[in-house]
Amino acid sequence: MTESYYLLIATFLPLLGSPIAYVLAKKRGSNATTWFSFGILAISTTLLFIASSNLHGGRSAYVESYTWSQFGNFGLRLDGLSLQFAIIINILCTVLALYSKPYMLHKIKESFEENFGKKGGDSHSDPGSYKSNTGGNEMESVTISGSNEEQYVNHHMGLYFALYLAFSMGMLGTVLATNLIEFYVFFELMLVPSFFLVAFYGYGERKRIALMFFFWTHAGAVVLLLGLLAMGLFAGGFDYDTVRENVSKIPAQWLVLIIFSLVIGLGVKLAAFVLHIWLPYAHSEAPTPISALLSPAMIGIGAYGLLRLWLELLVGDYSQYSIYINLWGLATMIYGGAMAMMQDDIKRVLAYSSISQMGYILFGIGSDSILGISGGTFMYVSHGLGKAILFMMAGSIILQTGTRSMSKLGGLAGRMPYTAVIAMIGALTIMGIPPTSGFMAEWILFNGVLQSGVTHSDVLRVVAFGLGILATVLSAAYILWMYKRIFLGKTPEKYANIRDPNRYVTVTMAALAAITLILGVYPNPLLNPVTEYIHEMFSTDNTVLQFGNINSVGASLQNHSELVATAGGGS
Repeated sequence: MTESYYLLIATFLPLLGSPIAYVLAKKRGSNATTWFSFGILAISTTLLFIASSNLHGGRSAYVESYTWSQFGNFGLRLDGLSLQFAIIINILCTVLALYSKPYMLHKIKESFEENFGKKGGDSHSDPGSYKSNTGGNEMESVTISGSNEEQYVNHHMGLYFALYLAFSMGMLGTVLATNLIEFYVFFELMLVPSFFLVAFYGYGERKRIALMFFFWTHAGAVVLLLGLLAMGLFAGGFDYDTVRENVSKIPAQWLVLIIFSLVIGLGVKLAAFVLHIWLPYAHSEAPTPISALLSPAMIGIGAYGLLRLWLELLVGDYSQYSIYINLWGLATMIYGGAMAMMQDDIKRVLAYSSISQMGYILFGIGSDSILGISGGTFMYVSHGLGKAILFMMAGSIILQTGTRSMSKLGGLAGRMPYTAVIAMIGALTIMGIPPTSGFMAEWILFNGVLQSGVTHSDVLRVVAFGLGILATVLSAAYILWMYKRIFLGKTPEKYANIRDPNRYVTVTMAALAAITLILGVYPNPLLNPVTEYIHEMFSTDNTVLQFGNINSVGASLQNHSELVATAGGGS
């Protein structure tokens, strides 16, 4: 425990800044609210880095705790497990705040024209268009009276950033929580602003899709809540430490039900196979900056919940279920990849790709190996960076061409060279090709899965490993097919004069591309803490495949990094 307030400020500063962002937009315009929101999130991210300097490996943690009535303590904890989730969430939120400005300005002005100007447009005849297909009155009914464009734009830019800041607070609070009820509160607080962002600023039948998104994720959260309440009531408290110390008090028959509720509730958030129905609609029809947060950052928090609430708190009940999680992950990988191959809409390709990438994370979590679990956890980082870049690329294409349909595109690499190069870095990250962070994540993940199968002489795990490798080929296929259809070939005549979008778009994309390249060569700052933490988590569990010597992990990773310079393929 500490007397500092770094995490408290980092978490709640965006929420406190949310109404200010709205008022600032009304008074000073979109530029002021954009940079204000960026500044708030940059301060929050800086505070996270300051707090992380207090970590010194293993189970060390930086904790801020406050008495919270009958629920126990309201705490915020940064440790080896929550570090990479919190850092990636805040980096993405900060970068995408700037990216949002040109995209949302364009979209809101388009909505103004539909509502008050030339209604209808040509978007109704183009299913790939970025324009709304709902007519003209939905956004008008929830906004302002009158038809002054500047007032309309300022109002909606302010509302967008107010919801955006609240959304970022919910995600960060979830991964820093130290109490079951606190976790659930933040978990639900992610949902509310994201629901309104999709309902107000999405595409197509945005209200229906937002309700579908809300129903599925809220239903999953309620199932999760039942498990959390049972955990806390049997353990005699809702603080993580209390549950961990009293897990033996939970009756065996109830423990099975609790684990089931955690897996199903968090599986909905992960959009794992069978529980994925909502994701292709919500992520493809959300405004692109929000798609770039929903898909890379928010759904992966389901994986964090499995690691924290199940693997860490319910010690000793992991290995007997791990093979089912492993196979569930494999099915999710293959299904998401196969469906991505069938899409024409860029954002739907990326939405199904996100399902597949969540399968990789589940595949690693179910490996019954510290190495595999660590690799699966690091997949959150690589997927977050790579998928954010590709969604930003999709937004760039939408801004410049007005379509999301790949069949109407082609040859854009010569017209949009910066976008094409940065998109390739994002593509390499998702495919797991060096020197990106995706290579390091998949290398470690698949090593862990294979070692577990060989060490335990488990034929099923070895077969799953082989099928998982084939799934990486499928990932490469749909990513390269998408890239070819967008950037290679002949450019349609109507796109002969387009060019890269402004610096708000290209510079923010380049920033994330630089991070994935740096972590691909030197992943230790984020990978070592989680590896050491997971090693300590299972130090007394002989059923989970251990490292021979945790001190050798860093040296092993360094050797892997040195391979990047000469390696010619992914995992």
